Amino acid sequence: MTLRLTCRDFAVPDLPRRGLAPQEIHPAMLLADIEAELTCWDGDEALWTEEQFPVAELAHSLALRLRSPDAGARDFALDSVSADPGLVRIARSEDGWSVGFLFAPGVWSAPVAWEDLVAAAGQFVHAVREGVASIGIDPAFLPEV
Repeated sequence: MTLRLTCRDFAVPDLPRRGLAPQEIHPAMLLADIEAELTCWDGDEALWTEEQFPVAELAHSLALRLRSPDAGARDFALDSVSADPGLVRIARSEDGWSVGFLFAPGVWSAPVAWEDLVAAAGQFVHAVREGVASIGIDPAFLPEV
């Protein structure tokens, strides 16, 4: 099976409500304010989907983790300023790495090798950077993998 994280329908719904433009907000706030529909795929099967997910924050956290020297040494849990702690989790088992979602307890992707997880995360970060650019925001605040 192939693990994929996809996103679509990028938006920054809270900025207009606050009377702000993307150029006026600190990049750290953009992490929480940029939302899209996030889906975790295990091959052709959508395991879970969440609308209005802080995808920039997830991409930022994943990119920083993958760039760290101990990237594959420990599990990952999204430490979000805008959502529940551990909303997205990546855990290692004897068979490989699996992705889970707090609001779909017990639903995990099939285990994949570290290299496959890194490839899926890298593709996700790239897609988020493209999505951010598509709504007129410079994605430079998101690290590349």
